[in-house]
Amino acid sequence: QAIQAINGYTNMTAEEFTNMIFQKIDVNGDGELTLEEFINGVEKDEDLMELITKSFDLSNVLKVIQNG
Repeated sequence: QAIQAINGYTNMTAEEFTNMIFQKIDVNGDGELTLEEFINGVEKDEDLMELITKSFDLSNVLKVIQNG
């Protein structure tokens, strides 16, 4: 809900927002996002890339995930 508010998606429920993201980037349709799917999906979708980069600096989070 906080992400929605930051990005102006307040006209969607949290579930609808999440489903939209998964439809865009869950390549294999398994209902889970790997780090690779997330990165590739965001890189390929200009709107999603803008949404993410405007709201978050994920570089530190990605470093922690990559380093286990």
